[in-house]
Amino acid sequence: MPDARYEVFRYLSATEHADTYRAIMREFAAAKERFIVHLRPEELRNAVPRALDPVSLLAQLVEWGNLRADPDTSRVSTVEEFNRARYVYQFTAAGESAERTLADFDRTFGAAGSLQSWALEDIVEQLQVILAQLALPVADEAKTALAMTTLTDRFTGLAANAQAFSGDLQRTIDLRGVDTDAFLAYKERLIGYLQRFIQDLVARTAEIAELLDRIGEADEERLLQIVAAREARDIAPDAGGTVDAVSFLRDRWHERFAGFRQWFVGADGAVSQSQQLRHMAINAIPALLGMVQRLGDRRAGRSDRVADFRALALWFAEAPSDDDRHRLASVAFGLAPARHLSVDEHTLDERMRHPVAASTPWAEAPPIEISPRLRATGSYERRGSPSRVRDRTAERRTIALAVEAQRVEMERLRIQLLTDEPEAIGDFPLVDPDARNLLLHLLGDALAQRRRPSDAVTTRSIDGTFMVELRPDGAAASALRMDDGVLVGPGHRVRISEAR
Repeated sequence: MPDARYEVFRYLSATEHADTYRAIMREFAAAKERFIVHLRPEELRNAVPRALDPVSLLAQLVEWGNLRADPDTSRVSTVEEFNRARYVYQFTAAGESAERTLADFDRTFGAAGSLQSWALEDIVEQLQVILAQLALPVADEAKTALAMTTLTDRFTGLAANAQAFSGDLQRTIDLRGVDTDAFLAYKERLIGYLQRFIQDLVARTAEIAELLDRIGEADEERLLQIVAAREARDIAPDAGGTVDAVSFLRDRWHERFAGFRQWFVGADGAVSQSQQLRHMAINAIPALLGMVQRLGDRRAGRSDRVADFRALALWFAEAPSDDDRHRLASVAFGLAPARHLSVDEHTLDERMRHPVAASTPWAEAPPIEISPRLRATGSYERRGSPSRVRDRTAERRTIALAVEAQRVEMERLRIQLLTDEPEAIGDFPLVDPDARNLLLHLLGDALAQRRRPSDAVTTRSIDGTFMVELRPDGAAASALRMDDGVLVGPGHRVRISEAR
C-alpha cells in the first residue's frame, strides 16, 4: 500500500490535467512569495484553461492533501449566499513542502556546474572567523553560528557545483551534445578556466588544511556545542519529550564537520575529494587538447572511425530492404568474393609518377595487370629476385637523435633537482626556467598528498620519474627566487630522488 504522505505528488502523474495542476500549484507558490496566504477560484483563471472548472480541480488537490479549503464568509451578505458553498484555498504543510521540492528540482535540473574559486576564499574567511572566536575566553555565539552556517552553505555549493561541472566536462570530452564550432571557439577559455582553478585549489586547500589543523578536538567540541545550543533554541518541543535537541544537533553538526575535514584533508589513508577534483581538472586539460586534435583531424578529412560507423549506421537505416542491407554489409565489411591482387614494383613506380585520386571511379582508373594464374589457382608467385629492402637508416637516425636530445634534457634537469639530503626550498639554484617549472609541479604533487600541514609526505611524481619527500622544518617561511618574482610559502625541506 503506498505511503499516504506521498499523495501530495499524485497530481504529477494524473492521467488528466497534470499540467493544469502543476500551474495551479505554481500560482499558490508565487502568491506565498508575495505573502498572500489564501486564493479564491476566480483568482486562478490565468492558470486554468477556460474549458475547465477551477473548483473541481481545487477540490481534487484538497483530496490529495496539497491544499486546504476554508469557508469563504468574507463576502456573504445574504442567507442564500451563506448557504452556498464557497471556499478559499491555501497550502497545507505537506503541499508546500512538495512544491518547494519540485521547484528546487526544476531549478537545478540541467543547470551547468562550475568550479567556484570564490567559495574557497569564503571558506578560508569563515574558518579564520571561527578561529578568532575560539581564541576568545567567551565566544560570540551569534558570530560563531553565522560563520558555521555560511561555511556549510559555501562548502555544500562548492561540492555540488564541482560534481555537476565534472559531469558536464566529461560529456564535453566525450563529444556528446557538443557543438563543434562552439567548442573550438571557447576551448582556450575553458582550459584557462581549469588552470586558474587548479592553482587556486592547490593554494587554498593547503591554507584550509592548516586552519583545520589549528582546530583541535577540544576546540571542535566547543564549536559544535555553541552552534547546536543556538540552533536548539528555535526547534519546536518534541511531543514525547524524549529527544535531547542539543545532543541531536551536535551529532548532526559533528557529521557535517567530519565530512568537511575529509573533503579537504582526507581520512584513514583515503585520498581527499579536493585532491580527486584537482586530478580531474589536471587530466581534463590533455583530454580536451586531444579532443581538439580529433576535431581538427575530422575537419581536415582524415579518417574518423566513429564518424564512419555513424554514417554506415545511417546507410543501414535508410536502406529500402533487407537485401540492400545485406549487399551493403558485404561491401562495407569485405564479405564479397575475394579478389587477391598483387601489385609489382613497376605498377607502384607508375602510380608514383602518375598519381590517381582516391575519388576516381574504378571504371575510369588505369587498370592493374595481374597474372591469369591468380584467378585460376588462387595464388600468385612472382618470378625473379625479391624486392629490395627499403633502407630506413635516415629515419632511425632521426629517431635516435630525438631520443638522445630528450635524454640529455632530462639529465640536465635531474642535475639541478636531485638532492642527497633534504634541502630548503630557497636553496635550489634554479636558473633554468624548465627546471623551475618542474620543481613547482613536483611541489604541487607533494602538497596535494598532504593531509595536515604538520605531516611529512613522500610521493611519486605523476610521470613516475621522481620521488619527492616534503617535510616541515619549523622555519617561518621559505622563499624561492625566480626570474619573474619570489615564491614565498611555509618553511619546508625537500628531497628529490630518482624513482626506483
